Amino acid sequence: MDLSAELRARRKAANRTIASVAVDAGLSVPYIANLENGRGNPTLSALDRLVTALGAQLQLTIVDETPPDPPEPSGAAALLSASPRARQVIAELATAQAQTKRSIERHLTTTLDALSELLPGEPTTADLDRLLDLLLLARKT
Repeated sequence: MDLSAELRARRKAANRTIASVAVDAGLSVPYIANLENGRGNPTLSALDRLVTALGAQLQLTIVDETPPDPPEPSGAAALLSASPRARQVIAELATAQAQTKRSIERHLTTTLDALSELLPGEPTTADLDRLLDLLLLARKT
């Protein structure tokens, strides 16, 4: 959400007028109206007073210009995404457990990643099938 929309949304959520916020912040009504309409270039001091008047706290974070590259998917994640059977079992488990498919997939990926520490190498399709069989058997009991 951009700054102008955030300011307006917070003011309206508090059921406040621009005039009442202006009084509390020590700023002019046109100044706040311009900020809410995406015009103006507030100083940090003015923005801090405005945010405080809205019952919030201003936080400033400096981040790198380009976000870091996302981590490479684990072997387990690639194994799951390549398996039609895994997608079918994930859908069944999600329905049976009233969870999202993504949640079940994350749990399976975590489990396979943990198993890889006990296996001589990366989990294979056979390892995945055994895990899926175990989950389906456990669901039936």
